[in-house]
Amino acid sequence: MRDIEVPEWVRGLIFDCDGTLVDSMPLHMRSWEQAVASLGGAWDPEFFTSKKGMPERHIVGLYNERYGTDWDPETTVRIKHGFFHAHADLFQPIPHVVRIAREYCGRLPMAVASGGIREIVTLELEAIQVADCFPVVLTADDGFRPKPAPDLFLEAARRLGVPPESCQVFEDGDLGLEAARAAGMLATDVR
Repeated sequence: MRDIEVPEWVRGLIFDCDGTLVDSMPLHMRSWEQAVASLGGAWDPEFFTSKKGMPERHIVGLYNERYGTDWDPETTVRIKHGFFHAHADLFQPIPHVVRIAREYCGRLPMAVASGGIREIVTLELEAIQVADCFPVVLTADDGFRPKPAPDLFLEAARRLGVPPESCQVFEDGDLGLEAARAAGMLATDVR
């Protein structure tokens, strides 16, 4: 198992959810593939992988631009979520990251800052039994600029009452790591 260190000077921990705490990315990709197929589109796994961490509605907009489709973002995301919910039993915790969350639960203030929607993030955190560790959960539903903008991480630090430079961020996506660095936080790649 991979070992991740939390330096002594760190006063707050911020976690991404999908691909960081929860091994749900394969299911998210299968769900995107199903949505694209059901709408008659071209499946491009590299396109969707490169958008990891972005709000789903934005991903649909970018897909429309790239492939000349005119899909309604709400409808497309609803199709994706239908498949995701039907197969939610397939995701698992990512052990080396969940171990950190459990070890520091109640010892350091912790937050989740995810590009996913609240409904999905809550489902995932409850499924891996760490929801109680996170008094602050920020998602795409909260209206902040998406990663790579640092806004989600800065707001998480503010709500935790911890200066950004005293926070450690756990991420699996390039956009999230960029956002953590832009926020002045210690960026930890969990991949």
